[in-house]
Amino acid sequence: MTVVTAAGLGLVTLGAFPSPSSADLESLALDAAAALEGAPAEEIAKWATDTFGARFCVTSSMADAVVAHVFSRVSPGVDVVFLDTGLHFPETLKVRDTVAATMNVNVRSIRPRMTVGQQDGEYGPRLFNRSPDECCYMRKVEPLERALADYDAWATGLRRDESPTRANTPVVAFDPKRGKVKVNPIAAWTQRDVDDYVARWDVPVNELFKLGYGSIGCWPCTRRTKPGEDPRAGRWAMFEKTECGLHV
Repeated sequence: MTVVTAAGLGLVTLGAFPSPSSADLESLALDAAAALEGAPAEEIAKWATDTFGARFCVTSSMADAVVAHVFSRVSPGVDVVFLDTGLHFPETLKVRDTVAATMNVNVRSIRPRMTVGQQDGEYGPRLFNRSPDECCYMRKVEPLERALADYDAWATGLRRDESPTRANTPVVAFDPKRGKVKVNPIAAWTQRDVDDYVARWDVPVNELFKLGYGSIGCWPCTRRTKPGEDPRAGRWAMFEKTECGLHV
């Protein structure tokens, strides 16, 4: 049995499970969630990459590159998965390209099976205006499923202070829908923590935040938010929708 120390506690790693089952991964995630709660993001990140090795990736929307940067410091060369929907703001693609050019990570841009034009031809123009869930599935959720086939675990930048739906986000969880471990190293961070990290390390941040956007997705569905408004209120503003389906 292989053990890695985290916050003074022993955690069983995948050395105990040559071919981990969903039950193995769920048990591992529950133990890690308890042991790593309150640990620094870097310690959580190191546990994840030490445990899963090449079967681990970071996912990033490139609203900022904080999580990618944390992992680049503790595990140089880690895979960073970006879902290139074909509908991103140029500012978002700029962050992705900056990360690829300046950080010691391997950026993988994953595209939908259909281009935007092909989707328009098959489902009609502007599907995002008529059925945003269907559009999100084809351009985000299904591409993520394909990308994660190569991994047993993945990291996100989810934070508890982002919205009520994310208030109970654990630092490590088991994703039963995908049968994988989900690592959220900055779950306990506040926006102030993010801002301080960005300033300390000069981390790339999407320029749209300076223009009043609180949360940044695809350009057809994202609007500016008002001061004091829930940052995710600008996502799918014409619908009762705050999540694209990646995290529910």
